[in-house]
Amino acid sequence: MLTEQQKAHYQQQGFVVLPGVIEPDWLTKLKTQAATWVKQWQDTDSAHTFTTKNNNRSGDDYFLDSAEDVRCFFEEDAFDDKGQFVQAKELCINKIGHALHELDPIFNTFSHQAIWGDIAQTLGQKQPQIRQSMYIYKQPNIGGEVNWHQDASFFYTLPQSVITFWFAIEDATLQNGCLWVEPQGHKGPLRERFNRDGKQTSMQVLSDMPWLSKTGVPLEVNAGSLVVFHGLLPHYSAANRSARSRQAYTLHVTDGRCVFAKENWLQATKWPLRGFEPNE
Repeated sequence: MLTEQQKAHYQQQGFVVLPGVIEPDWLTKLKTQAATWVKQWQDTDSAHTFTTKNNNRSGDDYFLDSAEDVRCFFEEDAFDDKGQFVQAKELCINKIGHALHELDPIFNTFSHQAIWGDIAQTLGQKQPQIRQSMYIYKQPNIGGEVNWHQDASFFYTLPQSVITFWFAIEDATLQNGCLWVEPQGHKGPLRERFNRDGKQTSMQVLSDMPWLSKTGVPLEVNAGSLVVFHGLLPHYSAANRSARSRQAYTLHVTDGRCVFAKENWLQATKWPLRGFEPNE
């Protein structure tokens, strides 16, 4: 699937962009199925928001128990000071997480395709296993900023192994909050680690290396593109104040040969971890 040039770019820069790898029919199916989840979701609790301004999830059962469930989370600016939606409810959902890849038949079929496993193996994973999935909306007008972070903070393995698959369901632009990355940033240290102990969570600082401010590189990509990036690559996305959403679907994949830390917030208990078709 990957050319030698694409593989080298990933190894040198920490990410690679693969345009047009998702067929239009799949884009329609995923977008429609996500909309079905949102339409049937009856929750209106303003506490069920997602934000990266505060990563303390202590006592937040709604979030912590979503590891092996499918739940909707609201944008941080979805409610006014009276607790009412600022725009139509379906335009207030931040994301759907975190087990669409197992619990929804359409996302299950898409997520476990052999092609994604081929990419993971080409990039060094011998036993790729899907740990988490998210459908992210980045809603028009109120889509929230996602602070600089590294995905290995949340999927800590020894040795480091997590790879992120970021599928563009819609065009991602500077206007609607595309990804920004720190090229070669994966060669630096892991800066934070998100730990869980029962219902308590904490962000452990591991390095004093500062996050980037204005020197990142934006990844503007068309719908149907796939961005694959290393777990240590710092990345970020700005708020969306445009009139267009920036829908995306993500998978976080770790190598089953590596030790998945017991302190990670997300643990597999309800079903055996699965990878992709060749490894089933």
